[in-house]
Amino acid sequence: MDKYRHKGLRRQLVNTLKSKGINDELVLKAIGQIPRHLFFESTFDEWAYQDKAFPIACKQTISQPYTVAFQTSLLAIKKRQKVLEIGTGSGYQACVLALMGGRVFTIERHQPLYIQSKKMFQKIGLDRIRSYYGDGYKGLGEMAPFDRILVTAAAVEVPQALKDQLKIGGILVIPVGKSEQRMLKITRLNETDWQEEDHGVFRFVPFLKGKSEER
Repeated sequence: MDKYRHKGLRRQLVNTLKSKGINDELVLKAIGQIPRHLFFESTFDEWAYQDKAFPIACKQTISQPYTVAFQTSLLAIKKRQKVLEIGTGSGYQACVLALMGGRVFTIERHQPLYIQSKKMFQKIGLDRIRSYYGDGYKGLGEMAPFDRILVTAAAVEVPQALKDQLKIGGILVIPVGKSEQRMLKITRLNETDWQEEDHGVFRFVPFLKGKSEER
């Protein structure tokens, strides 16, 4: 249930993000609309609107709202663009992308999270998000090319498959590194060339190949 108190806490969160330099109004509007507390067990309801990451199932996390906002701002999504998310997790980031008008395709390697997030999309009325249980390193070739690709886990290197699945002019946002990651924005210039920009240091859970055996 989305109470008046939750809406007030969301307004406070949006103001916090503004104070940290997030100025993309579409991103802020989406974050201001999504009932983030629904992605938490009721016991941890009070944590939902703090600007902090929080553990979820399968040893994963729901990302810090600032990180969600920062990555999403780099994507510069336009309505009706095809957006591929690697690492569905709780499903919160996919909801932000969908509310901004993206046609969202999202891949999760942990089956429990895949199942749980699909139920969440239905619960909050965003079941148009298309979910897949699979290996994010391979992307989603059957639905490519994509206007935007977002990776929400730390890659040791940028998977070539994801670069190849971008449209010309498309943008890939991915954190790359081991103990800490550089947030890279990669724009496809033509069939053979990509432009890379470094947007600072972040920390993410590892981006692993294959499907998890956890059920």
